[in-house]
Parts: sequence; structure tokens; C-alpha cells
Amino acid sequence: MDALHPRLLAADFAGCFAFYDAVLTQLLGARRVQGGPDGPYAHWDVAEQAALTLFDRAAMAQALGTTPTPAGAPPADTAMFVCRVADVDAAYAFALRHGGGSALPPADRPEWGAGLRTAHLRDPDGTLVEFQSY
Repeated sequence: MDALHPRLLAADFAGCFAFYDAVLTQLLGARRVQGGPDGPYAHWDVAEQAALTLFDRAAMAQALGTTPTPAGAPPADTAMFVCRVADVDAAYAFALRHGGGSALPPADRPEWGAGLRTAHLRDPDGTLVEFQSY
């Protein structure tokens, strides 16, 4: 059995691709293994292990025989992509420069864990992303 990894369904595939291609490569040392900005699929590995895949939301809806959630619809916040980074503040600033939108700026979170620092942002499709260090 292969290890599990997150697969995000993106309405704005090109925007999400550009965001994750920059952020995962720079901040996590990920390597893009497959795909490009035209979609419908892309994935990145860290140390030969899948870290994240993107799949076009409309293509998934077509496969399921459903109607895709429209681009620009408010996010449901039923999932969050969490990345451990060396410097939360630098990662947050980098992600904002590459198309992320601020949700919560960097802050210490001792109530969540000793030495924990987090920042929350949204990718170009509205998916919640957390950077953390501890």
C-alpha cells in the first residue's frame, strides 16, 4: 500500500499550481514530479514521498457525475493543508508574495503546544494553509 497524501481539488488550477509550485519548492524542498499549470493534475514529492497533488475540480466532478463547486465560492474549511517550516514569518511572507491571502498572521500559540508558532493563509482557491514551527 502506498502512503497517503493530500490531493486538493482546485477550481483555479493555474493559480493554485503557481502558488504551490513556488511555496512547496522553496519552503519544503519539494520537487515537482508531474504536471504543469494547464492541469488537470500535478504532484510534488519531498524525499521521494508524495507531499501534495492537485487535481482540477471540474475534472473530478465530471468523473463523479456531479456539478463542480464554482470558482470563487466561499471555502467550506473542511480541511487544511499543514506544513512544518523552519521560519513561520518568512514562509508566510513568501507565500503572500506568491498569491496566498492572509487569514491569520504569524503568532505564538502556546495554548496549542509548547513553542508552537503558526500562520494561516489561503491558497488562490481559498483552501486554508497553516505554516507551523515548534
